[in-house]
Amino acid sequence: MTDVRNNKRTLILAAAAAGLGLYGRVHAHGNEHHPKKASPLVREQKDWGIAGDAKAVGRTIEVRMGDNMRFEPDRIAVQEGETVRFRIHNTGRLMHEFVIGTPAENAKHAELMIKFPNMEHDEPYMAHVAPGKTGEIIWTFNRAGSFEFACLIAGHYQAGMVGRIVVTAANAHRAHGHDHSQPASAQATAPDSMASGEVRRIDSSAGKLTLRHGEIPNLDMPPMTMVFEVADRAFLNGLKPGDKIRFRAEKSATGFVVTVIEQAR
Repeated sequence: MTDVRNNKRTLILAAAAAGLGLYGRVHAHGNEHHPKKASPLVREQKDWGIAGDAKAVGRTIEVRMGDNMRFEPDRIAVQEGETVRFRIHNTGRLMHEFVIGTPAENAKHAELMIKFPNMEHDEPYMAHVAPGKTGEIIWTFNRAGSFEFACLIAGHYQAGMVGRIVVTAANAHRAHGHDHSQPASAQATAPDSMASGEVRRIDSSAGKLTLRHGEIPNLDMPPMTMVFEVADRAFLNGLKPGDKIRFRAEKSATGFVVTVIEQAR
């Protein structure tokens, strides 16, 4: 009987110790309950935004990640100023994580993870999620641009476990156009980063757009006709073959993606 009691006490103490370790991390683990008096979240401005307030959340985006080293969805469109709750589900049997950042910052961090595979990192833009568990991040995208979310665990990032977040400037005139004011996208990016094109074909089901375009300066690409992915399929709403547009395109893991689009004036 004494051995049984001692074993039970040992299990309780072990569980409590594990719990203390979990409680020390904000938005960095699964669905464990945090204590009411958790340390306050430090909000630090990053190039890709700032930690958000739960009261300001405008929508929740469900993201699934698994052992196929892929996210679903792997393309997310956000409006500048929007606060989003990401609910991240790990459907695999391996540990995975969801880390928001710039491509350069994530690549740098991924290299460190290879060099120091046992390092623990904990920031409000990271969720480290155990198999079968769910993590959460609340983030305010207060800067326009094209960003990444990725799993930086050694080998996972290198296997292509990366997605893209495109944050459209608050008053950008987008092709499906609810705002016809002067586009902030031209202010948020260098003026010569915008290219001109003519819509040749639209594939809404695949989220692709065929453009006959002029030079694309930021890609060092000459004029030609080619197929682009779109960061947000809503870009295609209201477009038709023959429309003249201005757009920004970036290189992606699968080709080229249009991240900003305007009707030509």
